[in-house]
Amino acid sequence: MPIVYVTQDQVEIHIEPGSKSPNDFIVKYREPGKRLRTPKHIHLVVDLFAKRTGNLYLTNDLLDHVIENIIMKVFPSTNFPPNLQIFAPIQVEKFQELGRYGEYSAEFLLVITELIMIQEKTNYPDGIINLHLFQKIRNGSDIFSIVSAATFR
Repeated sequence: MPIVYVTQDQVEIHIEPGSKSPNDFIVKYREPGKRLRTPKHIHLVVDLFAKRTGNLYLTNDLLDHVIENIIMKVFPSTNFPPNLQIFAPIQVEKFQELGRYGEYSAEFLLVITELIMIQEKTNYPDGIINLHLFQKIRNGSDIFSIVSAATFR
């Protein structure tokens, strides 16, 4: 299973083939000393709630970046493993402080979110579920609405 990125905290981000479409892939990660995990939307949401409690304005800036510069700009992938299309390490500097809150670093969130968005665009080119989820968080929707959107089936 290819490693597509390793964060400064040595979290390995892996990709494995999926089955939803010919170019589908599954995002996984491994923190040092832990097993391989598959991030779920709800994990990201819980972490963003913690970050928002710690620093509302910077978390909103991060969410604006995710919506405007990742979700709205990534495109389907025909490569395996997929390439990061938007992320550059310089983007992390602005959001570094958010690592003090929640479980995940801003670097991890930016890379994982981009890969999840590429995966969505690859399988559902007109899909907007993730866009709506991040907009709900950004707009301060109630917890029930956000969790419902994050745990869709």
